Formats: sequence, structure tokens, C-alpha cells
Amino acid sequence: MADIKGQGAIKHFWITDGASAGRQLILRIYFDGQKNPAVEAPLSDFFANANYNEYRQINSLPICYNPRKGMNCYFEMPYRTGFRVELEHRGDTECKVFYQIDCEEKTIPENSLYFHAQFRRVNPVPYKEVYTILDNIKGNGHYVGTYMYWGVNNNGWWGEGEIKFYIDGDKEFPTICGTGTEDYFCGAYNFDVNGRYQEFSTPYTGLSKVDATDETYNSNRRFNMYRWHITDPIYFKEDLKVTIQALGWRADKRYLPLQDDISSVAYWYSDNLEDEYPQLPDADYLEIR
Repeated sequence: MADIKGQGAIKHFWITDGASAGRQLILRIYFDGQKNPAVEAPLSDFFANANYNEYRQINSLPICYNPRKGMNCYFEMPYRTGFRVELEHRGDTECKVFYQIDCEEKTIPENSLYFHAQFRRVNPVPYKEVYTILDNIKGNGHYVGTYMYWGVNNNGWWGEGEIKFYIDGDKEFPTICGTGTEDYFCGAYNFDVNGRYQEFSTPYTGLSKVDATDETYNSNRRFNMYRWHITDPIYFKEDLKVTIQALGWRADKRYLPLQDDISSVAYWYSDNLEDEYPQLPDADYLEIR
């Protein structure tokens, strides 16, 4: 999609496709001749809308998902010698793609950091295990955002899990520990208004439910959630790991470890282009059904 030589920064990226390709399209971005991509994620997940089949408006600062399928990214992405953008199509049917990548030619300060984005999916999360959003990240940088697509497989509220940021050698105890999934995404009390989940989309945080059922606390609900750490970045000097628990409630008010279908994209900046990401799952495993 682009192979640019020189010094500068990507300032804006717009793309749309003419089919419901979903996770069949894989986005990869490379900086300064690196072997492994700094950005690797299904196109839909990178733009915070994993399931193409039900439209949801996203009105955030770095990511906008506009009618009908106008996907926009405003994360600045510096490069010193050039960048390359690739899009892999794993599907069997034709897919027309239109796009524009806007970059600024300029001198990049020595302390500028590289943009990264990494996708993961676990379906289902093993019993009593945490879901890992990011791990084995080395270098000096700051974490700037989380997108999650959460498929609930049990009845009842599913978001009691704490997000945890293990920074610069943390072992058992993280530097940052949240109070609940909805709290991390800046909602409260189950995102519940008058007995129903309430969608919202703001500059820094948002929730959109991907299915249309009226049975709020029944199983098989699907949710999009995003939080951008733009004014509150999470800094690290050596390494970073991010996890979140999948926890609901048993009938007797004890925690229920959930075995849900969870996907995520982590977004961060660092001075390291040598991190190795987990191998991206094949098309069958990525598919949302």
C-alpha cells in the first residue's frame, strides 16, 4: 500500500473496503527497514470495530469509524529512513480497497519513539487464567491505548476483572491495578442504565455492543471497548506486560472465572523495533461466528 523513503511521520490513515471482509484483511506497518512489523492486526480490530456486520460509530481522537465504513487513524507514526504498509487478503472473494496515507516530511527528533500495535485472541480463555493483552515488550516507551472485543459465554455480569500493568521488572504485584473492566474503560456499575447496557463513544473511551438482543445479562453478548491513554500515558523504561482478568459472579455472590472469547489490540510507543510478536492466528481461528 505504501513504500516511502525519507524521514518524517505518518499523520493520518484512511481506508475503506467494499466487502464485509472483516478479519480476512491483515494490516502490517514496518518502520526503518525492520524485518518484523511494528503494527500487525486484522484491519477491523486495528480500527476498533472487530465485527463489520453491525455498524457502530466511533468518535474518538485517534480512531474514527465513520459511515458507512470509513476507517481513520490519527496516531502519529514517526520514521527516520522510511516506512512500508502492507495489507494481506486471506479471503477467497474479491475485495476492493480504497485508502489514503498522509505523511509529513520533516526532521525527527532523536528522542522520538516508534508506534506499535499488537493483536491477540484467546477463545476461550482457560479456566482461572488471565487474558494477556501485551507481554515481552522491551525498551523505553509509553502505552497509549487498548481495544477489546469481548464475547460473553455465561449469563450475568462479566466485567469484574482487574486490568494490571506490570512495569520495569514487576513480578507478583503490578505497578497499576484496576478495579474492574468497566471502570478501566471509564464507565461504572456494569455500563448499566435502567437495566440495559448503555453505549457511548467519547474522545478517550467508549463501549459499543455488537449484537442487538434485548436480554442484557444473557450469554452470547459481544462488546467493543476502547480506551486511549493520550493524556494519561503509562510510561515504562525497561519492559511492560498488561493482563486482564475475566471474572463474573456465581449465584452465591462468589467470583466466577469466565471462559470467554476475548480479543485485543494494544497500542504503544517505544524506542525498540526488535520485539517479536506472537504468531498471528490463521483465518479460521480469527473468524467471528
